[in-house]
Amino acid sequence: MEKSAILSALAAEVAQGRLIFPTSTQAAIKIKEKLEDPDCSLDAVIRLIQAEPLLSTKVVAIANSTVFNRSGKRVTDVRSAVTLIGMRTVRNLATVIAVQQLTGPQGRSEQAEQLWKHSAYVAALAQVIARRVTRKDPETALFAGMIHEISWFYLLAREKYFPGLIDASMASSWNADEDLEDESELDCEITIGTAILKALSVPQSVIDDIVYLWRGYLSFPPDTLGDTLLIANQLAPVKSPFVLPSNLIGADATADLDVLTDEDTLSEILKDSAAEVKSLTEALCV
Repeated sequence: MEKSAILSALAAEVAQGRLIFPTSTQAAIKIKEKLEDPDCSLDAVIRLIQAEPLLSTKVVAIANSTVFNRSGKRVTDVRSAVTLIGMRTVRNLATVIAVQQLTGPQGRSEQAEQLWKHSAYVAALAQVIARRVTRKDPETALFAGMIHEISWFYLLAREKYFPGLIDASMASSWNADEDLEDESELDCEITIGTAILKALSVPQSVIDDIVYLWRGYLSFPPDTLGDTLLIANQLAPVKSPFVLPSNLIGADATADLDVLTDEDTLSEILKDSAAEVKSLTEALCV
């Protein structure tokens, strides 16, 4: 089945309200909903996190990243980690776990691992760019970066219903130059991704900025969360296996985007933040 046919079929499913989540994602969503209950006490939050190994591992890892742990004193327990990073970050991480779990049995495939590494780099870079270039909320940028590839995680989960979706020949077709002008395919991708984001109760403002990233229009000078994500996406050293790489890659991207900053150049900002990006990326990839 061709790419356009797969996207059309999946978009039709979504339009009919048929979002098919694996059991692991459904469980992660339930934990997320409980964490969002204002009556959920701190002790209850701790128990919920401890009962989910993947979430508890990420909570502690994030608490030990240089972004959140400036003192360098190692955090080893969930309670201390939650106290340090705050409930907002904990809730965001619960959403991230739900996104990761979308792939189901395909979660350990080469494409899924590359997709998550790309997301982690975009998230880490986005929080730096938000803080020092676009002046947006760094934590929102971090969260949006972690979930911006949500439609592709979902596609991996649906592979068993569309044989060949992630084999070598099909994966290469996602990156074909002739697909650049196909707006109908992009619309299908946006339909799928938006529906999943809404199902996970992601704020509409964040959804709008992620869609802005998907459409790929960078404003000059960059001043929105969408711009923040676009720059981070261009600069991420690990690319998504399913999206055409930007013409601005690595050092070339940094050089061309330096003109977007009025104070320190982007290359200087990234150099200053290299250890921070490395620490956060490693924490997100545990």
